[in-house]
Amino acid sequence: MGQHILDGNPPLSLILRKSTRAKRISLRISQLDGRVTLTLPRHVSDAEGIAFAREKESWLRGHLEKRGEDQGIALGTRLPIEGVHRELVAGTGRRVALQSDTLHVPGKPEQIAARVQAFLKQMARDKLAAASDHYANVLGQPYSRLTLRDTRSRWGSCSSAGALMYSWRLILCPPEVLRYVAAHEVAHLAEMNHSSAFWDTVTRIHGPYAAPRDWLRQNGSGLHSYKF
Repeated sequence: MGQHILDGNPPLSLILRKSTRAKRISLRISQLDGRVTLTLPRHVSDAEGIAFAREKESWLRGHLEKRGEDQGIALGTRLPIEGVHRELVAGTGRRVALQSDTLHVPGKPEQIAARVQAFLKQMARDKLAAASDHYANVLGQPYSRLTLRDTRSRWGSCSSAGALMYSWRLILCPPEVLRYVAAHEVAHLAEMNHSSAFWDTVTRIHGPYAAPRDWLRQNGSGLHSYKF
């Protein structure tokens, strides 16, 4: 594991990683923190890898710009909740309260991020459980359990044992996007692949899915820029 800086405005920091399993050079941008990892097969030199990264510099900068800068969570932050940007404002009492264009958060400033995250996780669990129950009923196959994580590379998964996992950040998406992801993972209860039969199952239990899938592809990485 090493590091290299590509000159430019701004400079780009690359994490260099050697892998015995890698068959070719690859570049990966972390959705969570924007770190760029350059993975090299053992037989490829660092210089060859860096030359490859320079060839892809425009692609890298474009994706990093699209991802946006990291945003802290504090009073005054505008945070998308169910696809609607709400301003975080000081609240009273004990509970976080969601309004049409604001989220009222009581507590000390240093507690704001943790309180907002806890509120969003519970809201995500409620919405994802309801959507998963609905699509599982339509499919006619139950799932075994549901868990939430803050995953880097996927929005959800379904295990061979029928366990569903989702990113809690789906609560930041428009509701139709969250429901699509739930339908996608529930469809794996019947088809543990991405064959035409799988996509037919998604269509059968959800309906057309191109619009929410495209929204997630175009906007999903930006949801990881919010740092709690």
